Amino acid sequence: MASTARSPRDRARHPEAHDPQLDDATEAALRLWVILSRAQAAVAHHAAADVARHGLTLAEFGILEALYHRGPMLLGEVQKRILVSSGGITFLVDRLAAKGLVERRTCEADRRARYAALTPAGSALVAEIFPAHAAVIARAVSAVSEEDQQVAADILRTIGRSAAGLPPHTESGRSG
Repeated sequence: MASTARSPRDRARHPEAHDPQLDDATEAALRLWVILSRAQAAVAHHAAADVARHGLTLAEFGILEALYHRGPMLLGEVQKRILVSSGGITFLVDRLAAKGLVERRTCEADRRARYAALTPAGSALVAEIFPAHAAVIARAVSAVSEEDQQVAADILRTIGRSAAGLPPHTESGRSG
């Protein structure tokens, strides 16, 4: 993420840094991407440090939290919810099962499908640590008001849904 997109104010102060090949809309989009990525990384740093105190990674905690709030889910559903590969979800569920926090269950309708579900120990752990974890996240984003957090969430949801609906950009027949 080496983009150096700048705001119009930054370009006025540093005209030599302006890329004349980019229009203002493209520069604004690049600037948003860089800022969004940096903000996500900063908040994720706090979240990761919090769950690490309990011997978990963010991805592992994401699985536990999803199962805690949604109940047993097919592995494919968990995978989509926490944004990992199919091999990644298998690996993570195996690790959580080895820790005694998650169990696999067969699907009666489709024997090939497998559910992930919290064990009693997994439920107890999430119930214990989730409130403090939520407070860590709230603290990390507290620089903006609750109202602005809602506006930002709505804007980012719109961006995410729009981007998810676009076909991948191709140039010279290559995906990218």
